[in-house]
Amino acid sequence: MINAHPPLRKMARALRDHPSIRGKLDIAQSTQTLGLSSESAGMPGDDCAVLPTRSGYDLFACEGFINAFVKADPWFAGWCGVMVNISDILSMGGRPRAVTNAIWAPSAQEAQPVLAGMKAASQAYGVPVVGGHTNLRTDALQLSVSILGQATSLISSFEARPGDVVICAVDLRGSYREPFDNWNAALTTPPETLRRNMELLPDLAEAGLVSAGKDISQGGIVGTALMLAESSGVAVDLQLEALPKPGGVEMERWLRSFPSFGFLLTARPEHAAAVCEACEGFGIAASVCGDIGTGSTVHLTDRNGSAPFWDHARTPYLNLSSKEALHA
Repeated sequence: MINAHPPLRKMARALRDHPSIRGKLDIAQSTQTLGLSSESAGMPGDDCAVLPTRSGYDLFACEGFINAFVKADPWFAGWCGVMVNISDILSMGGRPRAVTNAIWAPSAQEAQPVLAGMKAASQAYGVPVVGGHTNLRTDALQLSVSILGQATSLISSFEARPGDVVICAVDLRGSYREPFDNWNAALTTPPETLRRNMELLPDLAEAGLVSAGKDISQGGIVGTALMLAESSGVAVDLQLEALPKPGGVEMERWLRSFPSFGFLLTARPEHAAAVCEACEGFGIAASVCGDIGTGSTVHLTDRNGSAPFWDHARTPYLNLSSKEALHA
């Protein structure tokens, strides 16, 4: 593999050290204490807990929000509480059914914009808020939101295989919600389009066109690629110049950004064109932007070379390997 030029190595190092990527390491502390592995009930490591039923799967997920974000933009934090949970359900080929929330605030007045944002998103996406927990006697705003969904066919984090290609699918019709790295393409999209777009991932799952995938979350494209690689026990080569990207956005920021509608998917090469065409039919930009290989390293590649971003065998990210795998 061609060695990277210094700017690419510098970018890979900056991404490794960025708080939005390193924050996911907190998960490993919890999984170790709880004794969880990818083989535990619910398949920890996926974007949702997977609970098999007679007719398919129940999907359950929960998101907690950074206090600084909730304080700085409480209405949008409430909206995101619904939106990002919906993305977790969609990423697994599911359809969302209902959300609940837990909110802490110093007063009802300070809780109001958070709840108003949740209500607006619930109405826009057509996913009801069905209950939750409220405490109006705390010293700071805090928010957690949970969701329930269902799937007949799964898109899992554990099924990427060497020889698959990586496809990035993102709604680019938006802008940053400053000062955070949140790419917002939802608030400018009509509710009927938001609801229609929720059919894309279930359609791909039920057609058998996707082998694995994840929602692009707080760790951005690179953090999500790393979680996918670790869960599946593979290596990923991300080809940066092939990524769908908004004009005028620096690559380093884009690689750590959290889009309102964005997914990393893997597919067999013969299915890649059909996946991209399906995305484009929904107005979602999509392109083949990488390869799945053997090994354990996520590499960033451009026309000047390639740089290692993270080796999950040497430094586990989610730390969900089974005990058997750890000693293999």
